[in-house]
This record gives sequence, structure tokens and C-alpha cells, in this order.
Amino acid sequence: MITIYINGLDQYTVGHYSKEHTENLANLFETKTDDISFVAPQSFVLHEGVEQTSWNAIIIVHAPKQYEVFEAKIAKYLLGTLSEFSINLSVRFVYFEKKNFYEHINSDYPRFLRDDNLVNVAEDEEDDDSEDEEQPELYEGNMFEKFEEKLEESSHDHDECGCHHKH
Repeated sequence: MITIYINGLDQYTVGHYSKEHTENLANLFETKTDDISFVAPQSFVLHEGVEQTSWNAIIIVHAPKQYEVFEAKIAKYLLGTLSEFSINLSVRFVYFEKKNFYEHINSDYPRFLRDDNLVNVAEDEEDDDSEDEEQPELYEGNMFEKFEEKLEESSHDHDECGCHHKH
């Protein structure tokens, strides 16, 4: 329900930051880590037509009004920790009433994907249908051989040889 939008930093940086700082932010907000999400839009920060990405980052925190009491602590934390990734930073808080928040959580699945609940699916070579199909053999010879011969024939000096035909 708390969403932190970070504009002006790439999604890999924000992903790394999220992994390292979600727990600390949850403690500062006095909430669970599941209540905090990050958004890293593929966006550029621009000023007078000049890209400011990684030079100026704009952080917008959307949170229920009840979290406003933590604003100064959160701002200080975000400005301090994100200064490692951007020269200049600004943080803006946007609050909403909890009654204006709706969500659907499917109980058949984990709330969030995590390293410990990801399923790695490796392709099994035996199941690969392409083995049944006949694959063309790779040609390992000199594919330019005839071309090189013709090029040599046409490159000798016709004035010296006395031949009069066109090449």
C-alpha cells in the first residue's frame, strides 16, 4: 500500500536498492515489508531539454495518510541512501485515505515473488522437438573459392597480355 516511485534511476539500480532497503523502510514506517513496493518507470528526468538521469532523481512516495507521521524520518533515509546513486534528489509525499485503496490478493499464490519461491524451469534436451528434424550439415569449405578464382582472372592487366575481351 506504500509505493515508492523513483524517477531518474534505471530499474536495475532501483531493484538493487529495493532489495537492500525495503526492510529498513518497513521498520521506519512501522509496517510489514509486504506493505512496501517500488516502481522504477522507464523514464528520464529532463530539464530545459537536457537529460538529467542519474544526476537528478525525483522520488515520490504514495502512502496512506496514517503514515504521514513518519515523513521526516523517511525523507531523511531516502535522501541519505539514494545519494549513493544520484547527485541531486528530491522527495515528495502524496497521501491518500485508506478508504481510497483497493486491492485483490489471490490466495492461491504467494503475495510476492521472492528468491525462495521462484521456480526455475530448465529446458530438457530430450524434450527438444528439433532433434527429430533433420538438421542441415554445416559447410566447412571455402565458400568464396570460385569467386576468388574469377576475381584473379579478371584482375590481371589486360593491356600487358594483349587480350581484347571484356571482363
